[in-house]
Amino acid sequence: MKQIEGGVTAAKGFEAAGVEANIKYKDRMDMALIYSTAPCNTAGTFTTNVVKAAPVLWDKDIVENSPYAQAVVVNAGIANACTGKQGMEYCGAEAKKMSELLNIPENAVLVGSTGEIGKQLPIDRICAGIEKLVAAKDSSIEAGHIASKAIMTTDTVNKEIAVTFELDGRTVTVGGMSKGSGMIHPNMCTMLAYITTDAAISKELLQEALSTSVIDTYNMISVDGDTSTNDTCLVLANGLAGNDEIAQKGEAYDKFCEALNFVNTYLARKMAGDGEGATALFETTVYHAATKQEARTLAKSVICSSLTKAMIFGHDANAGRILCALGYSGVQFDPEKIDLYFQGKNGKMLIYKDGVSTGYSEEDATKILSEPEVTVLVDMKMGNETATAWGCDLTYDYVKINADYRS
Repeated sequence: MKQIEGGVTAAKGFEAAGVEANIKYKDRMDMALIYSTAPCNTAGTFTTNVVKAAPVLWDKDIVENSPYAQAVVVNAGIANACTGKQGMEYCGAEAKKMSELLNIPENAVLVGSTGEIGKQLPIDRICAGIEKLVAAKDSSIEAGHIASKAIMTTDTVNKEIAVTFELDGRTVTVGGMSKGSGMIHPNMCTMLAYITTDAAISKELLQEALSTSVIDTYNMISVDGDTSTNDTCLVLANGLAGNDEIAQKGEAYDKFCEALNFVNTYLARKMAGDGEGATALFETTVYHAATKQEARTLAKSVICSSLTKAMIFGHDANAGRILCALGYSGVQFDPEKIDLYFQGKNGKMLIYKDGVSTGYSEEDATKILSEPEVTVLVDMKMGNETATAWGCDLTYDYVKINADYRS
């Protein structure tokens, strides 16, 4: 597997665009399009929040009941959530417009929205934006890059990646883009993520691959503990790489899953590190846990703790906050048998061992905690399972951003 330049247009047959439609923002792109020249098998995972945005309900129906999909249109600024019957009608209006312009079925059009909850979409501007998107779409790497920027809201950087690998003598590509900075605490995936691939793979295995991948990627990140109404992850596979269709599990399926998982992990880490107001990516790896689920639970408990997040922001080497977060996770363990480490790019430091502090240098620990990526390692000494979770520090700016979000 090799990482290459690009995102959603890296795979064969995919085009993209991003335009200004003045949905909410007046000085930036706010609509994006992904289009495949060939029909795609499609898989998706969606928010578990009981309050689901209209695009989530629309896309869930398309993924489950439509024979294929061929386009995704996304707007930023207004979430089309808590908008009732009219919100669903607007999803249909978007699909109808795309259908007319691209000559594809309405049930081959997926829609996405992100932004303020409770407002209706300005559908005239949305449809005008769709016209601009269709006119602007192309297959260049730059087009994919522009699309990834057009779905940003409070994100400070766009997020995209692509990788290639070999199957049956053919080069297969998986590319993706995502957005996410706040209201991130997923129980499927987070905010909006779109993955494109030219792999030939059955719809059933594509869904299984995605559903499995999100467990240890998007489901292992948190910024603020809030699960969005709009969380959506979609994968479109058009088969244009020309490999033999992956219709059963085996070496080809494993290679595809490895590439998909790499892409999802990369995007998940990027979203966690770009949390609203964040100055550092905060990673926790728990190893030698008794079960995989206990490892996941422990790791997420640490990165979700407001006190540990504040500790990272303050570069304060307070092992007690980490131990506290582990202790209320619900997992039973002996605190006098675990080891804790801080790790940065220049090495790691043992800070707690067998029930007591190691007497570590506060100055050296602060240096590690001042890096842009900080890792806590937890050795449970209970088994052979490992899990990693990603979050970010909790800063003054997080409160400022969300206090002023609608104004």
